[in-house]
Amino acid sequence: MHTPLLKKLILAVLGMFAFAFALVPLYDVFCDITGLNGKVDLVVAEKSKEIDKSRSVDVSFTTHAKSSAPFSVKAQQYSVTVQPGKLSEVEFVAQNLSDKARIMQAIPSVSPGQAAKYLHKLACFCFDQQSLEAHQTMKFTLRFYVDTELPADVQELTLSYTLYDITSNTAQITQTPNISDQLLSVVEHAHQRGHNNG
Repeated sequence: MHTPLLKKLILAVLGMFAFAFALVPLYDVFCDITGLNGKVDLVVAEKSKEIDKSRSVDVSFTTHAKSSAPFSVKAQQYSVTVQPGKLSEVEFVAQNLSDKARIMQAIPSVSPGQAAKYLHKLACFCFDQQSLEAHQTMKFTLRFYVDTELPADVQELTLSYTLYDITSNTAQITQTPNISDQLLSVVEHAHQRGHNNG
């Protein structure tokens, strides 16, 4: 008697599950198209082959420690004026503010977001996890350039770094011995079960 309604409810539930699974990749595609979140690829760029001397772009730098991450990272220059294609360097000073050794990971982003793909880094402390002893201070050099294809209406960029304390995450990985062997063992076991059941 209620079979049509039941079918509609089942289809609605299945549709919601499918939408939930598709939401993350759809959001990533949306961000790639619009540049909404300003994500920056953590890859080493190649040097630019040309310099646009007819224009200049102001690039400023900000940092923010996430939640209780005990780090201070500051650029020696709040902002620099660069020519697209020309390699520039900015020094950063990082400090572990805690009484214990910590591991820091910096995640960069650019605003306006659509300009993220036009900022290229050849050297950056964000490429690697940074180990700092208690109260240790370290200097890092950011080497970057702004692409000559940057849209003409973009005259200012802000490169922001969010700092994370990943000490506990790293410890969990190092305390798990031969994790690749364990994964291989699980795969082989599943494969063997498939043969036995077949």
